[in-house]
Amino acid sequence: MQDWTSECDVLVVGSGGGALTGAYTAAAQGLTTIVLEKTDRFGGTSAYSGASIWLPGTQVQERAGLPDSTENARTYLRALLGDAESERQDAYVETAPAVVALLEQNPNIEFEFRAFPDYYKAEGRMDTGRSINPLDLDPADIGDLAGKVRPELDQDRTGQDHAPGPMIGGRALIGRLLAAVQSTGKAELRTESVLTSLIVEDGRVVGAEVESGGETQRIKANRGVLMAAGGIEGNAEMREQAGTPGKAIWSMGPFGANTGDAISAGIAVGGATALLDQAWFCPGVEQPDGSAAFMVGVRGGLVVDSAGERYLNESLPYDQFGRAMDAHDDNGSAVPSFMIFDSRESGGLPAICIPNTAPAKHLEAGTWVGADTLEELAAKTGLPADALRSTVEKFNDAAKLGVDEEFHRGEDPYDAFFCPPNGGANAALTAIENGPFYAARIVLSDLGTKGGLVTDVNGRVLRADGSAIDGLYAAGNTSASLSGRFYPGPGVPLGTAMVFSYRAAQDMAK
Repeated sequence: MQDWTSECDVLVVGSGGGALTGAYTAAAQGLTTIVLEKTDRFGGTSAYSGASIWLPGTQVQERAGLPDSTENARTYLRALLGDAESERQDAYVETAPAVVALLEQNPNIEFEFRAFPDYYKAEGRMDTGRSINPLDLDPADIGDLAGKVRPELDQDRTGQDHAPGPMIGGRALIGRLLAAVQSTGKAELRTESVLTSLIVEDGRVVGAEVESGGETQRIKANRGVLMAAGGIEGNAEMREQAGTPGKAIWSMGPFGANTGDAISAGIAVGGATALLDQAWFCPGVEQPDGSAAFMVGVRGGLVVDSAGERYLNESLPYDQFGRAMDAHDDNGSAVPSFMIFDSRESGGLPAICIPNTAPAKHLEAGTWVGADTLEELAAKTGLPADALRSTVEKFNDAAKLGVDEEFHRGEDPYDAFFCPPNGGANAALTAIENGPFYAARIVLSDLGTKGGLVTDVNGRVLRADGSAIDGLYAAGNTSASLSGRFYPGPGVPLGTAMVFSYRAAQDMAK
């Protein structure tokens, strides 16, 4: 017989978009719910995000007059992913409308459609995208909860509090979900509570052991435990064991947070795992402190390997960019790579960079170098001068023609999504000709790993033989993603996390 410290119906480990959706789904149905967050702020990696959420065919798209449907989204996933995970694919798109309908019933939550193209050319794709976003949030609307939301990445990495103003993107999502959870009167939100193990009785997970405030707590969960606490991105040892490309310090997860605690706990009670070598990859701009900044929306410049040659379309969606880096990386030839750009933007990187460190700091630290000529730039980076000059000249010729015959940059709607008009035939191709010239070190980053515990359509954790572990559920990056080695569209990580957390809570409520 356990000596329980506290008791609830549903125990949720993690506090990102998926975890809080599961917590709200349970609490809104009258189930007592406890949410555990490892750090001192809620939100995890979700709080850093732009909060695009790939939830197709919902009332939000309907309000926007978007010609989307569950069947169209299913067609897109099948065309891209094949029949593997077909049951979870179907559960995802079929449940998305219900998730949004439930959430928008709460006055704290409202979404809108914002155009952002799906990432692959495949049947069922929408060039305008089908993702939804939370409306910006006035911190005053959620009172003290606002101060408990993890700051934006820029502020969090520098230890600064968020500047006054509306909560946007991921912070708006987390703030709204926290307020919704709290409004039920059935949930308790706990920070600085670290899962150490799951408690099993007669083959069923009945609770968890947690470290908090230097004390060990045993929390009983009568209906079950939902773990949606991120992946292994912040755990260098687990990454190495799994063969996950990149480095923990280059990941975009909150430092010290996503270290695989929940996955390890699930493995310890018999949970099977898959895709642990996979992540939601992206290019990262190496930072002076050795970390990386998420790079997206490339609108200028080009990328070369250690031989001074291009090897990809620099305007690819970020996961495809990261995978191209990894595939091309032969004995360190592409990690790091170099982004070559000119002074067209006053020496700033022609891309969105989060966090956006000042060019002067990069130049002082040597993570960027500058030179008046390409030959000088080559000497400072160790790149072959003739190859670099040839690559830039070939790229400039392509920019003048508006056609990138090598890598087809600018041919896909996504390529030009972030590019302002440049007066040429292809907004994604702008010549590099205004010295001084710059080179920024680009490494292989990620938005989190996507491998973890194997789950079924209701988020139940499965053993290697396919049987479910009673009382144990996983979602988000704690589970193995249904999208495998693909990133179908903006907000699939959040969308799948929210759907399967919802389904887990519904299963526990039965």
